[in-house]
Amino acid sequence: MINTSNLKNNKLINEKSPYLLQHAKNPVDWYPWGDEAFQKAKSEDKPIFLSIGYSTCHWCHVMEAESFENEQVAELINKTFVSIKVDREERPDIDKIYMSVCQLMTNSGGWPLTILMTPDKKPFFAGTYFPRETRFGRIGLIDLINRVKTLWNNNRKELLESSEKITFALKDMTQESPGQILNEKALKTAYNQLKARFDEKNGGFGNAPKFPAPHNLLFLLRVWKRTGDKDALNIVEKTLNAMRRGGIYDHIGFGFHRYSTDSHWLVPHFEKMLYDQALLALTYLEAFQATRKEDYKNTAKEILEYVLRDMTAPEGGFYSAEDADSEGVEGKFYIWTKDEIEHLLGNDEADLFMKLYNVVDEGNYLEEASREKTGKNILHLKPSLDEISKDTIISINQSNNSVNFMRNLLFKARNERIKPHKDDKILVDWNGLMIAAFSYAGYVLNESKYTSAAKKTVKFIFENMVTSENSLLHRFRDGEADIPAFLDDYAFLIWGLINLYESTFEIEYLKKAIELNDILIEKFWDFNIGGFFFTTGDSEDLLTRQKEIYDGAIPSGNSVQMLNLLRLYQITGDGDFEKKAEIISKLFAENVRASPSAYTFLMIAVDYAVGPSYSLVIAGDTEKEDTLFMIKSFKTKYLPNKSLIFRPTDEDYPLIDKFSNFVQFFDKFGDKATAYVCINKTCKAPTNHIEKALEYLKPEWNN
Repeated sequence: MINTSNLKNNKLINEKSPYLLQHAKNPVDWYPWGDEAFQKAKSEDKPIFLSIGYSTCHWCHVMEAESFENEQVAELINKTFVSIKVDREERPDIDKIYMSVCQLMTNSGGWPLTILMTPDKKPFFAGTYFPRETRFGRIGLIDLINRVKTLWNNNRKELLESSEKITFALKDMTQESPGQILNEKALKTAYNQLKARFDEKNGGFGNAPKFPAPHNLLFLLRVWKRTGDKDALNIVEKTLNAMRRGGIYDHIGFGFHRYSTDSHWLVPHFEKMLYDQALLALTYLEAFQATRKEDYKNTAKEILEYVLRDMTAPEGGFYSAEDADSEGVEGKFYIWTKDEIEHLLGNDEADLFMKLYNVVDEGNYLEEASREKTGKNILHLKPSLDEISKDTIISINQSNNSVNFMRNLLFKARNERIKPHKDDKILVDWNGLMIAAFSYAGYVLNESKYTSAAKKTVKFIFENMVTSENSLLHRFRDGEADIPAFLDDYAFLIWGLINLYESTFEIEYLKKAIELNDILIEKFWDFNIGGFFFTTGDSEDLLTRQKEIYDGAIPSGNSVQMLNLLRLYQITGDGDFEKKAEIISKLFAENVRASPSAYTFLMIAVDYAVGPSYSLVIAGDTEKEDTLFMIKSFKTKYLPNKSLIFRPTDEDYPLIDKFSNFVQFFDKFGDKATAYVCINKTCKAPTNHIEKALEYLKPEWNN
């Protein structure tokens, strides 16, 4: 690494993205994505070197230190290319296109993403991380650049023909094949595929690296609810328990790291992403609802505590991520030696703590370069209490407060360390997920601090990240909102707003959800064959206008929006919402049918569509005890495929009547709070008795 303090700034210096600013003093002459870079490439007759990453990406840092901060490599890049840096989190539209190219050309992908392309944005080479020099059969960046330089100067026709073929293949790959609507058969296939991949020993799916995949678990909870299949619930519980006990969970400061590098959840990739916290909090909350097991509730509360403490902007909104590295070393902030713990806690207390959290002299964390043990430990719990001695169990049971006290001592000591970099940009889509999680926590746990956090963020977004035409902007940082929003921004925020309405029954959130949905349909819906494009029709002209359905680390916008449309239909009674949801199901059916387990959030929406689904309307006086008790009783139950509506009968003209076309005549019965339950569009007799209403809502296998 070179000293960058004396280097002049490149063209990234005026950007807002933390990732781009990290590269603003590189000797590489980086440009942000834009016309200036492409015009320069055309005028100088050079190809484009496109590098895509994000600020908390470990291997992005490695490639920067090895190559982009190296004067000789930078000189070679500057002579050969016009270089563009893109933050994938700011510009997911660009990232999705060129990641598809990389997967098409190499059958793999990841970040940093390296694309070589013509000045008209057509790629002819794709890869991910490249070392500076060639080693172990992996071509180094220097050799790669020299080869491309020779081809560009001497055999350009070959590169241009390759770029045309790749561009054609990319456009062909993104064509939809509408088919028959997805049905219960797809749900069964997805379940069987997940079951076949389930790691019975360690939990989770497949081998290392192992990702949390929360939407797989959310889907399996619905399989259990639908069928009563205990195997589905067992997969969920085994996985949630293994993750919570493993090193992928931060036992000192809470929250989940991004993924495990091994199959048994011990050694994480240490970065923390906001979207993981949101989706995992939702999953643990649903597991708590389904099982009433306190461990799941407590885990969800700890995740949310981490977000409120470390990832919340003072003015509202949630930050994006925390890095894996500190002081240039991955995981340094999170690992412990035995000596450190003994020094902080004293021998007796330390002995209990180290038995509980598996701290050993030689350590369990390997040095990346040498693969040797370093005496450093990733704190983790035994897979079960059966593996802990009886004496230790007795000590733990007698010392729960003591264990928490010790954890807090370590937390305070850890806070004195140099902290990992925090990416403090605020993204609407990831904030939408977090709003959904906090709203659901308020709903399930009846704790106002969670709904207050959701409300504050909604207020922040609508005051700071909306244009004069009421369209959303994707990113906010350093006092400035910018970048026209994408499908995920709208879909995830609508999800959050629906959850917030059901948690609070404040009509403004339902109104905002419907208004955003109207904008989304106007700007993103394909009026020829249906489905939502990732970008608007008037957005920048890229190689292709994609529609995404694959549910990766984050669910796709189309999957989430299909569920949103079904929920809005249940609340409002407007059949157009349901029609569009059905079109989405048909549009992607043939792409999905062979491997529906790769589209588990879409399967969640399909599960809702197949039914049984429920509309539950509670009519009663707003502050009366019987009304509040009835609402609370329903909120504690695990009812994933239902809409919950409150009609206040102490108001002359309840606002909900303007947004729902079927609740106007739902009133109190016998001057008591009354429940109206409709199942698959067939309504049961109204009842004042909670037990009777809950009987209506029981699944068939439970009757």
